[in-house]
Amino acid sequence: MTPQLQQAIKLLAASNLEIESFIAEALEANPLLDTGGPADVGEPERIELAAPPGEDAPADELMLRGGGESDAPLDLSSVDRDWDTGDGEARNARDAEWGAAASGSGGDFDDAPDWEQLRAAEITLSEHLEGQIGALTSDPRTGFIARHIIGLLDDAGYLGTPIDEVADDLGVGLFEAEAALTLVQSLDPTGVGARNLAECIAIQAREADRYDPCMAALISNLDLVARGEVERLKRLCRVDDEDFADMLRELRSYNPRPGLAFMPSDSSSVVPDILITANAAGGWDIALNEDTLPKLIVNRGYFVELNAGATSKESQGWLKEKLADAHWLIRALDQRQKTILKTAAEIVKQQDGFFRRGVSELRPLTLREVAEKIEMHESTVSRVTSNKYLACARGTFELKYFFTSGVASADGEGASSAAIKSRIKALIDAETAKNILSDQQLAEMLQKEGFDLARRTVAKYREAIGLGSSAERRRAKKLAGAS
Repeated sequence: MTPQLQQAIKLLAASNLEIESFIAEALEANPLLDTGGPADVGEPERIELAAPPGEDAPADELMLRGGGESDAPLDLSSVDRDWDTGDGEARNARDAEWGAAASGSGGDFDDAPDWEQLRAAEITLSEHLEGQIGALTSDPRTGFIARHIIGLLDDAGYLGTPIDEVADDLGVGLFEAEAALTLVQSLDPTGVGARNLAECIAIQAREADRYDPCMAALISNLDLVARGEVERLKRLCRVDDEDFADMLRELRSYNPRPGLAFMPSDSSSVVPDILITANAAGGWDIALNEDTLPKLIVNRGYFVELNAGATSKESQGWLKEKLADAHWLIRALDQRQKTILKTAAEIVKQQDGFFRRGVSELRPLTLREVAEKIEMHESTVSRVTSNKYLACARGTFELKYFFTSGVASADGEGASSAAIKSRIKALIDAETAKNILSDQQLAEMLQKEGFDLARRTVAKYREAIGLGSSAERRRAKKLAGAS
């Protein structure tokens, strides 16, 4: 992978604020680059209700080389694999499963890295992990697979892609992919590369030399920990009260989401990359946030001045290289803007109901659906929607928010899990102390509204949004009434 290819991929995944920082560094490194005020992002992309947005040429490309005269395109679909890091449902499930086991303690990490220092240095989780690969393996093939796996990790450090799919995507043997995953799971912070919460905690327990049969039984039953079924857990683990208390303290000292230590600090407010406004025709205008996009130009006057004084081959070669780099970067940033707008336009088109009526109208949507509509590779859509925020009349949302799983509905189009959760919450909020709804009653009410949901699915969604069982809610209502 060439440095320009790596840079092109990073540009796609970067937010506007990160691009602003990147441009500042490029201006320092290349004397031929100059700023020309805010970026010219062109007319807003316009979506009318009567017709879809205009189709441009395929946008899944960036300029790989800017050799002065040639415009060689880089098609990410030819070099990349599926990269979907936005599985919000999986994260919700892990959070619900962790439940009581994670409460009350953030963990003791005396020997851990200084997370604030890491944030100050703007080290990402991927960069931190990749920096350790070379010291742990001399096999370039294993290192390549491990780096690919690192690229698939979500923000919490979990691997959401089945390892057999990783092997198929790379065209390697399953044993090679598993060996590379073992390598990733040996990296710092301990617990990254896990495929579920239990594996994440088990990796940390092994590292602490506490993974004995009793602890293994406890980790295998985290759902019981979350429900507080102490007596049953003691029987499964075959321990007494004192030992169980020690095990629980040990369990709570582990980090259920090790990758989040490398997330950017939340001290600064989110600055949207994309702005959505309603237009007079009843559709939507979609534009990039110009305030965070400086415009880059080539300082041709300075180039002429330098070129006149470049008498040696070395100086002429250096000048030609800087000019080519400047042209490539300008074209790459321009293509990035078009790609973001094209992707955002399709998302708005697919989620039109959300922008008009709210979360209840959020429909199921996948990266693949958007990629097929706009003729991009799915991995490129994943990068384009990473670290990007959209501002509309309803608030500011990460682009990943609009990709949700769903269930069947009476209209045949399906309903997103976010819409289902919103409806469940509304039904529960309307309860009275004398009329508490069971999960079965909730399922029947939702079925009458056109949502094909089983009782167990309703229970899963209810728990994911932090609402207790009917018995717990009944007790809470009675206590609230008594007070």
